[in-house]
Amino acid sequence: MRFVQPEIPKNRGSLPQEAVGIRRVVKRYGNVEALKGVSLSIADNEFFTLLGPSGCGKTTLLRTIAGFEDVTEGEIALFGSDIADLPPERRPVNTVFQQYALFPHMSVLDNVAFGLRMKGVAPAERQARAAEMLEMVHLSDFADRLPSQLSGGQQQRVALARALAPRPRVLLLDEPLSALDLKLRQAMRVELKQLQESTAITFVFVTHDQEEALAMSDRIAVMSAGEVQQVGDPRTIYEAPVNRFVADFIGETNVLPVTVSEISAGRANVVLAGCRGLIAEAPEGLAPGVHHISIRPERLSLAEGGEADLTARVERVVYLGTDLQLLARLPDGTGLTVRLQNSARTSLPCQGEEIGLLIEEGAARLLVD
Repeated sequence: MRFVQPEIPKNRGSLPQEAVGIRRVVKRYGNVEALKGVSLSIADNEFFTLLGPSGCGKTTLLRTIAGFEDVTEGEIALFGSDIADLPPERRPVNTVFQQYALFPHMSVLDNVAFGLRMKGVAPAERQARAAEMLEMVHLSDFADRLPSQLSGGQQQRVALARALAPRPRVLLLDEPLSALDLKLRQAMRVELKQLQESTAITFVFVTHDQEEALAMSDRIAVMSAGEVQQVGDPRTIYEAPVNRFVADFIGETNVLPVTVSEISAGRANVVLAGCRGLIAEAPEGLAPGVHHISIRPERLSLAEGGEADLTARVERVVYLGTDLQLLARLPDGTGLTVRLQNSARTSLPCQGEEIGLLIEEGAARLLVD
């Protein structure tokens, strides 16, 4: 199934200006094709995320935008201008790397002002702008400290302030939260999104963390093996994956084999082991036959006292704090995961017990393999 990027949503009253235009970009390293004809349109003032597993090409794509890698074929435009011949230092972009690369012998203020000094900004202006950036990231009280005297989260904010100080039109972020612990990563997600909204700068963010992408992005491009699989807002990517890779990679899902007997008007009659009959959402162009459906674990519930859509046998009950995870098996041996919101339940399914399950309407979606 060939990928076609949907139109940028008109969520700001009119179609926004394109900040980054990527046209049929190919990148080869010898016989290895890291990018295979990638095309994307990223809007001005958008938080856009490149998401995918290690080795999918997302960092390579980011580096071609920054100018650290040349494209083998295709073109990249920034605000309508082809930048193929521009060296990195002349592109209106800045990059925040996974390692923050702060100068250990410089104060926090001097680290933030460094890029401005390299651009020849006058001393008074660069000091004022560096101080302004530190205030924006809530580090004004740390201006005289060395990077070694800061926590990981604080160092990350210094790196952001330094990248923002020259006022780039596009900020590229290569997995900047990966070195932080879970609690700090969660806090920094909120700060990053607020920072992007307050500066109105286009952020292009690279990550392999699905939750991170869903929490911050206006839109997400899911990549695999050098190709874009799907582009959409977080809800569309999660609720309506276009193929099996996207469904399996984004969050947790049950991918179940089914036989499709009939498809009409985007809905299909499917036969699933242990199920009394099911209607699934169907993508265009899919024919009857053997396929797979995706059902998110949280869209299954216990059929308590009523007729069940599905029967399964419980193999394990896992307590996850806010959730209970049931690991079960369908009559044909296919594994199934169910997520139940934790509450003051009087009883829980036990290992070995057969249970009835309800499938939320619209939860089943046929996938392109």
